[in-house]
Amino acid sequence: MNTILLFGLVAVAVGGVFWVLVYPMLSGERKAEQRKQAVTRAMSAVQAGGKERQTPRVRRENVEESLRELEGRRAKARSVPLSLRIAHAGLNVSKRQFIMFAVALGIAAFVMFFLIGTSLAAALAAAFAASCGLPLWVLNFLRKRREKKFIDGFPDAIDVIVRGIKAGLPLHESLKVISAEAREPLKTEFRTVVESQAVGVTIGESCSRLYERMPVPEANFFGIVVSIQQKTGGNLSEALSNLSNVLRDRKKMKAKIQAMSMEAKASAAIIAALPVAVMILIYITSPQYIELLWTHRLGHLMLAGSAVWMTMGVIVMRKMINFDF
Repeated sequence: MNTILLFGLVAVAVGGVFWVLVYPMLSGERKAEQRKQAVTRAMSAVQAGGKERQTPRVRRENVEESLRELEGRRAKARSVPLSLRIAHAGLNVSKRQFIMFAVALGIAAFVMFFLIGTSLAAALAAAFAASCGLPLWVLNFLRKRREKKFIDGFPDAIDVIVRGIKAGLPLHESLKVISAEAREPLKTEFRTVVESQAVGVTIGESCSRLYERMPVPEANFFGIVVSIQQKTGGNLSEALSNLSNVLRDRKKMKAKIQAMSMEAKASAAIIAALPVAVMILIYITSPQYIELLWTHRLGHLMLAGSAVWMTMGVIVMRKMINFDF
């Protein structure tokens, strides 16, 4: 009797644990409850009225949420797919076309270096550099040039939006003015923002997605300002005017830092170029003296070691003189 009673208590206990912890996960009740709570919170926030939405506590919560989204975007931007990198560079080619062009470039470099009499390892290294290094470098160069053009014209575009809002135009119409009259790449990016609203995307979300296509802090600031204004209300023209002033101050600070760091950059360039220049001068004056570096195995090792150390030194100097804004 005691064994049957103990077995019944254990069965009831196990069944209770299963019912409380496991069954909600298997049946989907926990997810349904979470969705219900999210909808309830959203409806209560809407029913609270305009005054409650204007409270500092709600504004602080919205700002904190936007900052968390900003950190998430930065973490996501560390591993950018190739298709998105091509879009950031402003190229109208597909991922497949880009890969085919890189492969063709690598094959051409391999054939060229192999025909001029170099070793197989040197030809393979040249093919790898031409197929992987050169296309990615071009993408990075085009992306930086496009971002610079965007940053240079972005404060003026925000001023146009501010003047349009003060004149009585809605934000959507002010964005249309930018998409029609601004220079590239502002014209294309704001046209995408306007077109995304035509398919049902809210204006706050479409402005927030601008950072995905143009990964610069200025675009993220703009998306956060518009998104917070859409959630909490407020004077959008004043907020955008303050943002324009902040962006201009950032631009001035960036130019000042670049001017102050030019001496360090010049010194780094001279130090990096000095060994190569000395090698060329020695080869011109005494070629037999320096030819030992590429005619003997010990010379090959010395050249490889020097190249490694020089590369490390250049990387360290680059980290020391480059600044993030």
